[in-house]
Amino acid sequence: MTLPPGQHLTDDFPVLTAGPTPRVPTDTWQFVITDADRRRHVWSWDEFMDLPRQQFTADLHCVTKWSKLASRWEGVSLDTLFDAIPAVSDHALVHTYDAYTTNLPLADLLGAKAWIAFRYDGQDLGARHGGPARLLVPHLYLWKSAKWVRGIHLLDHDEPGFWEMRGYHNYGDPWREQRYAGD
Repeated sequence: MTLPPGQHLTDDFPVLTAGPTPRVPTDTWQFVITDADRRRHVWSWDEFMDLPRQQFTADLHCVTKWSKLASRWEGVSLDTLFDAIPAVSDHALVHTYDAYTTNLPLADLLGAKAWIAFRYDGQDLGARHGGPARLLVPHLYLWKSAKWVRGIHLLDHDEPGFWEMRGYHNYGDPWREQRYAGD
């Protein structure tokens, strides 16, 4: 077992949020990717559930210094969602149902690196962990894996998200301890 520097192992799945937990019914949930030409690519919950899904295991690392290893998930790869979308942008801003945002290089969402996850440990993802669906980008600190995800806006420039505007590192690599600006 190898942990990133400064992390400690946990067996539970701590819940940290910056505000109230949204309750998003699947009959009104939708996921939207807005491309660089401002075209909207929209999936309803039923359309999303019809997409090819993957089961995968991921290690999670939180900026608050806990790590959870070998967590089991099910979701749709961002590669699947971007198959029909011209990804000519270099940056992405992820939006959620609670007005949270986080920024990522588009390259970190593609190449089997990120999923929209809707099941955890064999169960539908509960609201406290971001259900009905959350972004999961396990190679970065968990704040980049936005809960209650509703869409991705492709940009030609980097635009800081919620925590990045409040002093968190712009990228968030746990192996380099990129917790805060200047790390």
